[in-house]
Amino acid sequence: MKDIFGKALLDYHNENYTEDLITATNISEEDTLPLPYLFRDYTEMPKLEKQALQLCKGRILDVGCGSGSHSLHLQEKGYTIKAIDISKGAIEVSKKRGVLNAELKALLEETETFDTILLLMNGTGIFEELTAVAKYLNHLKSLLNPKGQILIDSSDISYMYTDDDGGSWVDLNSGYPGELDYYLSYKGEKEVAMKWLYLDFETLKTACLTVGLHCEKVMDGEHFDYLAKLSV
Repeated sequence: MKDIFGKALLDYHNENYTEDLITATNISEEDTLPLPYLFRDYTEMPKLEKQALQLCKGRILDVGCGSGSHSLHLQEKGYTIKAIDISKGAIEVSKKRGVLNAELKALLEETETFDTILLLMNGTGIFEELTAVAKYLNHLKSLLNPKGQILIDSSDISYMYTDDDGGSWVDLNSGYPGELDYYLSYKGEKEVAMKWLYLDFETLKTACLTVGLHCEKVMDGEHFDYLAKLSV
């Protein structure tokens, strides 16, 4: 990958902000992802994210930390945080912003154990596709200390397959509708397309049951999204 995401974060942090990230999927048009949003503080976060941060306890793993906003808030509250991301630029920015323990690492490479594992901003996205969910959930389970918890959010995107008169146009032969191809571009440069998974709550709950995890919905967000807490 070209790490366009990391380049954009570095530009913003280094005060070279001239334009935003452009996102798109195989079922949606191009949209703008404002860089300032990726650097928001606690007061600017959605209620769902605030609730997740309030539920954190013990030693915490922030998966897909981005610019480190969640980690910084928790660090300021006195928690011990480890932040990981597969974006080199994101880890560099997180460290420059003050995250004490930030590491370039994929979730499946993590081996330490934690009391809280945090996966926000569609945390199920990194599972990529439905067939890989059990693998990721089993690995997350192996990283939990006794009485530990996984706080994860996602969205039911079935609304994206509904036309104006309420009819559905989802192709039932093309697999689970939450499996998307995600495209990112910045300053005229395009990232390699990546798979990104949105899981509705009932599908996540069923997947958790198959690997011995309890799944409860903590709250619904403002736009078909939700926060869930997983535990052994």
